[in-house]
Amino acid sequence: MTLYTHAESNIRKTFFFLFLFVVFIILIGYLFGYILDNRGILIFAVILSIVMSFASYFYSDKLILSMTRARLIEEKDNKELYHVVENLCITAGLPMPKIYVINESQPNAFATGRNAKHAVIAVTAGLLEKLDKSELEGVIAHELSHIGNKDMLLAAIVVVLAGIVALLSNWFLRISFLGNRKRDDREGNAGALLLVLGLVSAIIAPIAATMIQLAISRKREFLADADGALLTRYPEGLARALEKIASDPNPLRVANNSNAHLFFASPFRGERGSGFLMKLFMTHPPVKERIRILRGMRV
Repeated sequence: MTLYTHAESNIRKTFFFLFLFVVFIILIGYLFGYILDNRGILIFAVILSIVMSFASYFYSDKLILSMTRARLIEEKDNKELYHVVENLCITAGLPMPKIYVINESQPNAFATGRNAKHAVIAVTAGLLEKLDKSELEGVIAHELSHIGNKDMLLAAIVVVLAGIVALLSNWFLRISFLGNRKRDDREGNAGALLLVLGLVSAIIAPIAATMIQLAISRKREFLADADGALLTRYPEGLARALEKIASDPNPLRVANNSNAHLFFASPFRGERGSGFLMKLFMTHPPVKERIRILRGMRV
């Protein structure tokens, strides 16, 4: 296993999900345009799908940084953090990413950006305050592994596309009811079909977006843990960081369901449950399992 394991696979997945998004939006636009006898809806859907695909590729990181209220820092602002990132980048053979800090007390972090040359690492103030140097190195190495594996773009794009799909599903539903009200008795069947289509879109689209998030999230965390431990040659530092983060009671106010999968560890606090369904919809693998694997590693 190397730092670049599955990198090419993640590139293919990124463009595959972008392709699916374009097809999905155009298909829905075609169906609504056909039922409402309005070609403008299809044209709008084509333009929207193309524009948002390009926007999610080039600007997803900026949107995420804005969502999390992260601020850019330089070496003079935190020399220890800067040098930790710099030294690990040299070891990994990666260019130096931009470093951001999120003013939150919960210790956590994430990486984003469309490629290694445009990468970003964001850490919370709580991470800097509560972790020692070896633990901080473990978390940073984990995030650099996401950059090396080229899966941070995929994760970032899913944030944008999942949000767009959720908004559009609500829009589809509204059009369904409005369109149904405007139709007379002679067009009752078309109105009913439109209503059903809107309901199905509104229900299935967000679920599909969520399942995509979960599909790309948990496996990549195990891989980044392993690669991060290999990078530092000290799995115990990463394991201890996970223990501290999991036991910290502070909420992460900038986290929500659309961006939770980006973070180093689940940002949510409180009883989440341990049953099959709860595990199925977790954005991260169980912390105990991640720690067990790390402490079983020999590097």
